[in-house]
Amino acid sequence: MAENPPWARLALQLDGAGGAEPFTLGERLPERREPVWVHLDYTADDAYQWLLAQPSIPDAVAEALVTPDTRPRAAEVGGGLLVYLRGVNLYPDARPEDMIAIRLWLKDNLIISTQKRQLFTVNEISDNLLKGEGPASGSELLAWLVDGLTWRMEDVIERLEDLVGQCSDALEHSPDRALTHAISGVRRRAIALRRYLAPQREAISRLQGDARLDRDDAEMVREAGDRLTRLVEDLDAARDQATLLQEEVFSVQNEAINDRMYLLAIISAIFLPLGFLTGLFGINIGGMPGVEDPNAFWWFLGFLGVISVFLLLWMVRQRWFGDRASKAVRLGRLGVLTRTSWLLRKK
Repeated sequence: MAENPPWARLALQLDGAGGAEPFTLGERLPERREPVWVHLDYTADDAYQWLLAQPSIPDAVAEALVTPDTRPRAAEVGGGLLVYLRGVNLYPDARPEDMIAIRLWLKDNLIISTQKRQLFTVNEISDNLLKGEGPASGSELLAWLVDGLTWRMEDVIERLEDLVGQCSDALEHSPDRALTHAISGVRRRAIALRRYLAPQREAISRLQGDARLDRDDAEMVREAGDRLTRLVEDLDAARDQATLLQEEVFSVQNEAINDRMYLLAIISAIFLPLGFLTGLFGINIGGMPGVEDPNAFWWFLGFLGVISVFLLLWMVRQRWFGDRASKAVRLGRLGVLTRTSWLLRKK
């Protein structure tokens, strides 16, 4: 049997009992009694030309199967069912949120699908068909695809939830800038995943009521849709929790900055009058008191010490020290709380 061109990734003749036989893709599709599945690389121009040359495939369908930008949906086009779906990218060193698109068109016993990057779910279905353990019809193949894509999403979202939990634990022990970047990364991944999972949920909901799906296949699609709904809810919860964690990290960091600024303010308040006096007595002009007295230096140091002790006692009396006092003073000096209202809250 001659080999298929590189843009034809799969060409299988289903036997209706779970098996399939590969066939050579020619200029025209073969006459068929059983379902035929053709899987193409839509980025190849030869694949598009082959689609246009098929009399059983309308031009509008050919255009839809090779469009580069897709959003999950399900609609009737050209007398068949056109479905756009997305699957998580599970290849090594790839980002799962960089989701891979697959396009399908089903009509009677013809199944045409296109994609650029391979999906593990598609490979798994084709392997099962070659082993005689795959879907028996186009309806069942679509149900298997929806179910497989959804199952693989669960592991990705569970890992995302674990990351949020790890960030929450780290926040209690060592909040730092690295944690801020980690939480931001979780939020970006959640937003990117939800961008396609939410419309895919609507597309699967649309498939559940399509008359082209058998009863058992529609039930499998319904179960996959329920799981996807739960995954979207879990994703929303993880994203909201990451947002709260990020706000808490900012709050902790701002509080640390405020504490440092508060400490600097206390030091400045103590040394400001001391610096003024030392500067004043350091000028070299006549008439400075104590210039002729050999004990004037020690008297001056004692005077500075008395001023420092007085300032410290005054700050303690004004509740500048302690966990409660620092907030009271900061808010009171800003005019947010009066001293009386703070004492009432303290009691």
